[in-house]
Amino acid sequence: MTIDAIDAKILEVLQENARVSLSELSKRINLSLSAASERLKKLESSGIIKQYTAILDPSAVNRELRALMMISVDNSGNISDLTKLISQSGEILEAFFVAGDCDYVLKIATKNTSTLADLVNMVKSVKSVKRTETMIILSEFKQLYSVPPVASKP
Repeated sequence: MTIDAIDAKILEVLQENARVSLSELSKRINLSLSAASERLKKLESSGIIKQYTAILDPSAVNRELRALMMISVDNSGNISDLTKLISQSGEILEAFFVAGDCDYVLKIATKNTSTLADLVNMVKSVKSVKRTETMIILSEFKQLYSVPPVASKP
């Protein structure tokens, strides 16, 4: 599905506030209620809109400490224990398989240095993990939760 200027505007409005009413959305994009509803349904059914979600403040839910962990694994190819640990941990917010000096990068939100140390030790205990490096995030100055919408060129 190609995104035109109206679809891009719908996505911008929803990224500002996904709880905007359909009535308010239709006003902001200058379309009738039914036309706005139809476009929204197409964006959802095409998979462009993956989900609607609440974004929590980590500090407000006792996850004051944020960190990035780089993980290098051996070449045995068996990383199922590592991926299981990553999938089951509520402290690991994002996980990436990357190219470069390490194999995986994890974004972590945890209570304090003690709980971070526990997580680091759990990761290091996985047989396929060869090395880890952890960096504590001191401050965030940019955080986007989704990619900005761009209308397709005709």
